[in-house]
Amino acid sequence: MSPVKERRARSPRSLALALGGVIIGIVALIVVFVFALPSLTEQGKVEVRLGTDTFTVGQARPKAESIAADGPFLFSDVANGQRDIFVQHLGDDPITGWLAFDARRPGTGRACTLQWDQQTRDFTDPCSDQQVAADGEGLAHYPVEVTDQETVVVDLNADTRRTTTTAVTDTEPTTTIRITGTTRPSAG
Repeated sequence: MSPVKERRARSPRSLALALGGVIIGIVALIVVFVFALPSLTEQGKVEVRLGTDTFTVGQARPKAESIAADGPFLFSDVANGQRDIFVQHLGDDPITGWLAFDARRPGTGRACTLQWDQQTRDFTDPCSDQQVAADGEGLAHYPVEVTDQETVVVDLNADTRRTTTTAVTDTEPTTTIRITGTTRPSAG
């Protein structure tokens, strides 16, 4: 007599159930990854978004006063350094005249972040010594909104990036917006 207990043969029914469960699991995974996930996005790609597409600068009145005294705010992109922006206020009304635009001219690196000159009230590219107007003309702009609570909010959504030029006159600011890139149709 052997000290090892004899093993019973598996029944064909239990083997068929196990094999069927594995096949159903594989088919379910294929359906999810090939058909279900791509249909959940517009482009057939899964987008991972960490954080938010908007950036709250703060209360409009004190921020406008600070910019008038010390120049526009430079906000660094802490995620990857590719989207440093200036938030600028032009004009006398602290509720209107807000702009947000890239802190570097197109095609330049981090070392070429524009520098504000308080005396001439414009920017200088330290790499080329080229002047850039206070409204960031020629740079990629981001939509800015002042809420009912007078909070300045910048929309950093790359799909709605715009190039904007703002002219300040004795009356009130006027804005011309040229859309550069793709836009998504609004729902509703």
